[in-house]
Amino acid sequence: MHKPKVQTQSKSECPVNHGDIDPRNMMGPANQQPAPDQPFPLPTNRETSTIPKAGPEGGFWVYPSPQMFWNAMLRKGWRWKDDDLNPKDMDAIIKIHNANNEAAWQEVLKWEALHAYECCDPKLKSFGGKATDYSPRARIRQLMGYELPFDRHDWIIDRCGKDVRYVIDYYDSDIIGPDHKFAILDVRPAMDSWANIWDRMKVAYMRWKYDWEDRQTSSMTNQS
Repeated sequence: MHKPKVQTQSKSECPVNHGDIDPRNMMGPANQQPAPDQPFPLPTNRETSTIPKAGPEGGFWVYPSPQMFWNAMLRKGWRWKDDDLNPKDMDAIIKIHNANNEAAWQEVLKWEALHAYECCDPKLKSFGGKATDYSPRARIRQLMGYELPFDRHDWIIDRCGKDVRYVIDYYDSDIIGPDHKFAILDVRPAMDSWANIWDRMKVAYMRWKYDWEDRQTSSMTNQS
């Protein structure tokens, strides 16, 4: 197969072709080629999510293949020789990754149900990782003695033409369930608009109300 010649870049030239970066997920073109010195072959098949994609093409977001995931980790500085990985490990990592995203989408839908009267078909427009850019809520939890999240994503939801940002903090649960759910998710609208702040106030009140009612019911049951 003919391979195109690679042009040499000057040292002052940016090595990343920003024109190839997809602004919806901040990733380059899909790389399904095995990496140099890769210890074993990886599948290139991709799983379609249940998360609808905003935009003219429609459809649903498609998860990266194990090979794409491997290459993406290498680009972020990961070195496979530092870990004793095998194909089964990569398969588990992919399943955990996909399950966490599906769970995050279900949490988003719970919030979006507050606006079902104006939009019954929200879609995911774009997303990006901010692993070390901890949210104020995560930092407050740290001051209270809790661990920081191991990852953070910001999702932009298309609420029938209105962009709404969500913050998702991923916390380590140390337990992998049979459904491959690994992380504890903290999903909520970003506090960057009065509408989002009002939603969070309403949900906080509802949680307090139902928790109080449950305690009252439990107390009455114990007394009887």
